[in-house]
Amino acid sequence: MSVHELLQAAFRAALEAHAPLADEVTSIFDAPPARGLRPYVLIEDALLTDWGTKDMSGREARVRVLLFETGERPDRLRRFAGEVDIAIEAMPRAIGEGWRIASAVFVRGRTLREGPGWVVASEYRVRMLREN
Repeated sequence: MSVHELLQAAFRAALEAHAPLADEVTSIFDAPPARGLRPYVLIEDALLTDWGTKDMSGREARVRVLLFETGERPDRLRRFAGEVDIAIEAMPRAIGEGWRIASAVFVRGRTLREGPGWVVASEYRVRMLREN
């Protein structure tokens, strides 16, 4: 598996394992759904850059987690965004095939009106090194 696939799977597993979020949303997707019943979570494809050292492979990733909801106000989505933060902070550091997360940090978030409801976008910076 590529580091990209490992990271995507780690994000999905962390969100699915976090009951306060997983029990409230209809689905957690790692690709845009053809149809999704709101509220749902979408983990966007990560943007990867080199973060290696002289003797270790490394990647820095930017990962956005989007939460979609209907309704007049985004209050419930904001609570869900807090649960996403908790799940990502608790994510296991070893993600497989020698790759280990050095840090996973919230970078920015935004709430937007979108179609029939709302979307909250939370972006994370994840730095990883490969242990040989």
